[in-house]
Amino acid sequence: MAYPVQIPYGAYWSTPFAKWQGSFADLHSIRFAAAVAVGELKRRNIPGELFDYGVLGTTVPQRHSFYGLPWLMGLIGATGVGGPTINQACATSVRCLLAATQEIQSGMATAALVLTCDRVSNGPHLYYPNPGGPGGTGEAEDWVMGNFNCDPLGGHAMIQTAENVASRHGIDTVRQHEVVLRRLEQYDRAMADDHAFQRRYMTLPFEVPNASFRRVRTTMPGDEGVARSNADGLAELKPVISGGSVTYGGQTHPADGNAALVITSPARAAELSSDPAISVQLLGFGLARAELAHMPEATVPAARAALAQSGMKVTDLDAVNTHNPFAINDIYFANSTGFDIEAMNNYGCSLIWGHPQGPTGLRSVIELIEELVQRGGGRGLFVGCAAGDTAMAVVVSVDNAAKG
Repeated sequence: MAYPVQIPYGAYWSTPFAKWQGSFADLHSIRFAAAVAVGELKRRNIPGELFDYGVLGTTVPQRHSFYGLPWLMGLIGATGVGGPTINQACATSVRCLLAATQEIQSGMATAALVLTCDRVSNGPHLYYPNPGGPGGTGEAEDWVMGNFNCDPLGGHAMIQTAENVASRHGIDTVRQHEVVLRRLEQYDRAMADDHAFQRRYMTLPFEVPNASFRRVRTTMPGDEGVARSNADGLAELKPVISGGSVTYGGQTHPADGNAALVITSPARAAELSSDPAISVQLLGFGLARAELAHMPEATVPAARAALAQSGMKVTDLDAVNTHNPFAINDIYFANSTGFDIEAMNNYGCSLIWGHPQGPTGLRSVIELIEELVQRGGGRGLFVGCAAGDTAMAVVVSVDNAAKG
């Protein structure tokens, strides 16, 4: 099926991603996202008054984030716009796309801003009162580190889910490192010719504001903190878990950043597109959950659900992008679906440029759109796993009328 919405070509953007405790570490994620959105909307001549709906995706609480989407829309000048704030861990971006799509499909809105942001750096330390505790003592939680290291349903760390899948399917360290090196080669395509591919959706060099957002503190030429791995260096790494297979080189790194995308009715999309001959549609969504502590496996049924809703098969796809917190994700997906692992993530992925959680998937969707445009059109899939052994997927269609 094709949902009755479109993404105006070019009406999307992403900041570079900065490894945690880097250049974005002191920036309030919602205020930062709003400041970026003001500039990017202006560059595209899209007024804030256009929107009648918004969706904010964020997973790490910030001061006053209780006010969520309405606060953000007010910061960009769209003071009459409401909408939800969504946290679905690493699947937040696709869930936000679906929420905006459904709102327009229902006739309740005509133009939505989907904005995703997270600052994994300096995550909050939370205190939960417990009057019944010994002496009234409460409980504390480090929002980021505590949840990286413990799924409360099984008591295991996220990396254990990758180890479980690696063990079940015989995926060794050498194969994981081969995928890391391939993904670095693909990422280098995006940086070629002074970041030519990334400049299709990213303003570079990127001006980093100070914490008050009143002046520019520094500039970034692109993503910050990307590890330039090589075969010899990877071979020296030991598994993080004794007896396991996943090294620090075979997994992503926490990061900070934001990304956004506009979804409208088809009639409005042509007005906002930087090239009206290009149409971008959403064909299907999928959600799945794997067995406890086998998170990477959830990507395959999620992708199949999205493809089924789209009336497509894996062999119909021209491009696939993934959120791959572990190299194991791509290996398992390719082995299970038959899609060529060498042809996935042709211009980058979270395994290389990092994982700010909320915006991770949206950047991949944006890159998927741009890859399909460069191909002259086609059908693409994005899929990514998330905490709780879940995954979400979306199928995107790009058609270029100018190329027949």
